[in-house]
Amino acid sequence: MTVMTEEARGALAPVEQTSAVAKPALLSVEDAKALDVERMTELFKAHLNPGQLHFMKLLGFHKVKVERAEGMYYVDQNGRKILDFFGGFGSLAFGHNHPRILEARQKFQEEKRHEIAIAFMSQYATALAHNLAQCSPGDLDMVFLGSSGSEAMEAAVKLAERAAGPKRPKMVYAENSFHGKTKGVLAVTDGKLYRGEFRLTENTVRVPFGDIEAVENAFRADPEIGAIVLETIQGGGGIIEAPAEFWRKLRALCDRYGVLWVADEVQCGFGRTGRFYAFEHYGVVPDITALAKSLGAGKAAVGAMIARRDVYMKAYGTPKTAMIHAMATFGGIGEACVTAIEGINVLYDEALMDNAAATGAYLVERLNELKEKHPRIIKDVRGRGCMVGLEFQDFSQTLPAVLRPMVGMLDDKLKGSLSGFVGALLLRDHHVLVAFTEYNRNVIRLEPPLIAQREHVDTFISALDALLSRGVVSIVKDFVKSQMG
Repeated sequence: MTVMTEEARGALAPVEQTSAVAKPALLSVEDAKALDVERMTELFKAHLNPGQLHFMKLLGFHKVKVERAEGMYYVDQNGRKILDFFGGFGSLAFGHNHPRILEARQKFQEEKRHEIAIAFMSQYATALAHNLAQCSPGDLDMVFLGSSGSEAMEAAVKLAERAAGPKRPKMVYAENSFHGKTKGVLAVTDGKLYRGEFRLTENTVRVPFGDIEAVENAFRADPEIGAIVLETIQGGGGIIEAPAEFWRKLRALCDRYGVLWVADEVQCGFGRTGRFYAFEHYGVVPDITALAKSLGAGKAAVGAMIARRDVYMKAYGTPKTAMIHAMATFGGIGEACVTAIEGINVLYDEALMDNAAATGAYLVERLNELKEKHPRIIKDVRGRGCMVGLEFQDFSQTLPAVLRPMVGMLDDKLKGSLSGFVGALLLRDHHVLVAFTEYNRNVIRLEPPLIAQREHVDTFISALDALLSRGVVSIVKDFVKSQMG
């Protein structure tokens, strides 16, 4: 028997904690709620994104502190109601703080339901997967749950590459595409700004969007192509649709060449165009698709990939391969799934897809009336449902004829200026919020909640008409004056 010395016992004894860990200078929830615009600006500049603040100041957005939001409106620190025709880039199908969504989340919390379901199956994740399969046409019935559109698209392209096999690793993508900012999908995102000189995978082939001949030529020329990745409607590209026949021919080409079609519906899906998926308008079904944005009902971060079962099983269908791309820690988190489950039910119970189609058609009709009234300013109106693009003329074309030749040389550098001026003044003078697009900076992006009514459209149109009726020279002068003030 070994006898321990006092010195040895002391070495094994727990170390006495002589002082508590000091709490740093933290802000409480109430402190955060009480921050004024000046302090918010300091903290944003110090800890978030100083460069982004520059653009917020140009638009006057940095002067707004949102105190609350309900339905179609934000309410700022001055009690001003701001009509939301931005819609969080399509994230607010139900508007702000829909009562049924709030009630479902509150009940989940009150009952202390479980959140992280990694060790066990989750009734909420499985129910959400079932609902997504029920909403999806054809045999799209295998679901991967994540927290964002980028994560859903990462899952989609990884699945496509594995299912296509190692001999067909290449993917076709389109000009002016946007599929997310994570490094994998940046390889199929067509933007120098976002690519940012990162080292990306090189197994990609770029084609013009909506050009079926270019797609077929690519398929024919390169047998290593195993997938094609396309937004059904290009959001960042300026709300761009391909012709209906493109999608039908694409489905036929993919079947003929054995290429998997990945449809990115992160922004245009979930009822925004009047159908659950935008591709449903064309009577075709992709092999893999992805949703996010409004899937979280404006209160949770939820993304989903939905795939044909045979494609999914080819990639991950055995015990050996099942965990290659299983859900991450926060994929299928309880309250987020409950939020999405309730949101999908609200989408159908309140006929929001029908409303999106009707209200969207009315919005396009009213915008076309403005186009006829202001032809030197408005170049095009396009879109479907509550996903609409309003494109302005190049800056020189909006000015008196005597100024056009001189200003025309600057049109490329001035792209986005008029849409920015209009967006800033709509917010400042008319209390309306709109969005912009990444690649065609002359386009204002309109993605109001699917609860929008004709009276909201009329309010927006009246504001835009009043602003455009002042003329571009007046708009520019007013904007410059606001920046100097």
